[in-house]
Amino acid sequence: MQMLKSFGRRSFLKMASLATAVTATSAFASTDKVLRNASEEEIKNPYPGSKLIKTICSHCSVGCGVIAEVQNGVWVRQEVAQDHPISHGGHCCKGADMIDKARTTNRLQYPIEKVNGTWNRLSWDDAMSKVSDKLMALRDKFGPDSVQFIGSAKVSNEQAFYIRKFAAMFGTNNIDHQARI
Repeated sequence: MQMLKSFGRRSFLKMASLATAVTATSAFASTDKVLRNASEEEIKNPYPGSKLIKTICSHCSVGCGVIAEVQNGVWVRQEVAQDHPISHGGHCCKGADMIDKARTTNRLQYPIEKVNGTWNRLSWDDAMSKVSDKLMALRDKFGPDSVQFIGSAKVSNEQAFYIRKFAAMFGTNNIDHQARI
């Protein structure tokens, strides 16, 4: 306990700066063994035989341009479409991260249902039937205003229009949107 009392703020800052200097020096000293400069060919074409595919960012309804580089059916790299009339060679942080969202391993790709603590895969028809039956049961028992429909920042203007029309068809005005960019 006595040692902690004598260890003041000034001593801590001195030791922290010394540790930073030692770490930075050792990191720079070891980089010549680990890193090398890329060749001109590697910079121009790191994935030989890949296809460049012009596409549109799927995050919002702006429609920014993306050039996806695909090799053997796998999206390996992306660039901003410099000649795109909407984005003019720019991206927001979500558009720059499109490749990670497309390649992630934890993305839901089919309907699943939790039964007795375990997740079971469903067919699309079964999933749609279960959801629609539950919605109809809620509307019949509690009325159409017992349900709220929520949009997303990942839907386009057209998809948001369909969500709104579906809510109106269901009989409610309870609709909201979450788009915090």
